[in-house]
Amino acid sequence: MPLFALGINHQTAPVKLREQVAFAPDSLNTAYTDLLAQPFVKEAVIISTCNRCEIYCNFEGNDSSSLLRWLTDFHNIEPGSFDDNFYCYQDQQAISHLFRVSCGLDSLVLGEPQILGQIKQAFAVASHAKAVNKSLNKWFQYAFKVAKKVRTDTQIGANAISVAFAAVSLARQIFSDLKQSRVLLIGAGETIELVGKYLLEHEVPNITIANRTLARAVELVDKFDAKAITLGQIPDQLSKADIIISSTASQLPIIGKGMVECALKDRRHQPMLFIDIAVPRDIEPQVSELNDAYLYSVDDLQGIIEENKQARVEAAIEAEKIIEMGVNDFIAWQESLKAVESIRLYRQNSEQLRDELLQRAIASLANGNDTEKVLKELAFKLTNKLIHHPSQALTTVSQTGNEQDLTLLRLTLGLSQTDEL
Repeated sequence: MPLFALGINHQTAPVKLREQVAFAPDSLNTAYTDLLAQPFVKEAVIISTCNRCEIYCNFEGNDSSSLLRWLTDFHNIEPGSFDDNFYCYQDQQAISHLFRVSCGLDSLVLGEPQILGQIKQAFAVASHAKAVNKSLNKWFQYAFKVAKKVRTDTQIGANAISVAFAAVSLARQIFSDLKQSRVLLIGAGETIELVGKYLLEHEVPNITIANRTLARAVELVDKFDAKAITLGQIPDQLSKADIIISSTASQLPIIGKGMVECALKDRRHQPMLFIDIAVPRDIEPQVSELNDAYLYSVDDLQGIIEENKQARVEAAIEAEKIIEMGVNDFIAWQESLKAVESIRLYRQNSEQLRDELLQRAIASLANGNDTEKVLKELAFKLTNKLIHHPSQALTTVSQTGNEQDLTLLRLTLGLSQTDEL
């Protein structure tokens, strides 16, 4: 059954389109139930991050249009409205794509490590939803194995770079001395935690973390010597922040133009930097229309990220070689499955012959026949029956003069090239 990878990412579509197909975490169970109800889908894993939305599946048939149609229907998107922004890979190309994504070679930041954790989390969610069976389980386990080897054997992860790193780099360009800046982080997920880590390295003393629930925000407070607030407290606290970096899973904007206008008024129009690295976006795009408010989305970080790519290019070339070997190994495993049924039948037939002849021998011994004679007859008949079909095959192939088939058959039967027929 073919393996497919259907998706949209930062290379094929802007954030405005990507956010329309993003899956909120609390919608995934419904999505899996609906997706697996489709007659053409046997297994599936959905990966939805700020830079990509992809569906990996074990698919019945060769027409991926039904999968794309399901995706647009699920998100209530007009059919065909941006089909050109999607890519679809099958079998070897799909296998290679997942491996490259897992290794960070298809990321906005070349070689960034976060994507592997996101894929593992997506795989865990799919497994919990019982959307994964033998083929996808093996496929993703191979992806994790290849990614680990790339991290171990190459320098692809040297000088850690990520969207979080790019966000802090941008803040440093605008506020040369982050030690004097007050920062508001919105969200408490992995990306915000990484942002906090980089801010800590730059000795930022004043950090506030806003999250839907205080419990998770409080977990980060001790790490970054920060203050925790709820999302509902943002309007009252916004004017106190010079830099706002946001990354949540909210389906609606958290900060609007009006809220920022009020904050700027309270600040007497001291500049504010907004970095929105969420998809869907947390900050209304109209904020950029305000004087003294500088808004950057995840796509705007591309320029900063480009500067860091060159150092990883050579490592990426090495990684591609490891990925190619991983793809070949996985395809070899797939091919080996084809032999399983043949081996089962061959073993079953051999055991059936053995049991029939053994029963005859036991019966003959019970009738008082000579033991040595019975054993010799058993060995002779068993040998003849087991070599009958291979002997016929050798004769037929020899008569055709096909040396390649003859060599393969001899190797299969354990005959060396020097053995006489």
